[in-house]
Amino acid sequence: MANILVVDDELGIRDLLSEILNDEGHQVELAENAAQARLARGRARPDLVLLDIWMPDTDGVTLLKEWSSGGLLTMPVIMMSGHATIDTAVEATKIGAMAFLEKPITLQKLLQAVDSGLTRLAVRKPASPYVTLAPGDMPQHAGGNGVVHAEAVPDTSPKPTQSFLLEKPLREARDEFEKAYFEFHLFREGGSMTRVAEKTGLERTHLYRKLKQLGVDLTRGKRPT
Repeated sequence: MANILVVDDELGIRDLLSEILNDEGHQVELAENAAQARLARGRARPDLVLLDIWMPDTDGVTLLKEWSSGGLLTMPVIMMSGHATIDTAVEATKIGAMAFLEKPITLQKLLQAVDSGLTRLAVRKPASPYVTLAPGDMPQHAGGNGVVHAEAVPDTSPKPTQSFLLEKPLREARDEFEKAYFEFHLFREGGSMTRVAEKTGLERTHLYRKLKQLGVDLTRGKRPT
């Protein structure tokens, strides 16, 4: 889960991006202008910023320059605009923006840009290759100090399994299969309703109704917060 700051003066766009990113398991901070964005940048230290170019007080490119010159451009920034020219996009990229999204923003392009930005952040800040275990949890191959290489720790995360009785009535067996099918995809996509809808070919409204009808636990597979 990442902390993402969305800066846009249009309420509808802020709400839409917030809904999508929340479904992806991210924590979202919203700002409607540059002044709020400055405060949010200092308070929350976002992992990634989605920044609109055209805003009433200070435009996004000017704010990007401000962060860059002040040593505050420590996170990937994705610029957004429905009216920007190629020159503006190139200028933002030269300043330090990692990508430019043209409005209206498609779901696929948004998720690709966010995933790319967070991947870049992870490469820039590699996780420690060590984990510390309590003495009682220490495997035999660990050193006496309780520190082992992360790859030496077996993956014990739960994997969805399911079996079916073919002697049951068709409707009952079909419901069981559908429930297991959706639980599998929820687990695989980390609880993201957006991605499950894409994978299963259902509209999100229809998907919600279907999961509720089948009694599927919507928290199944959710990323920990």
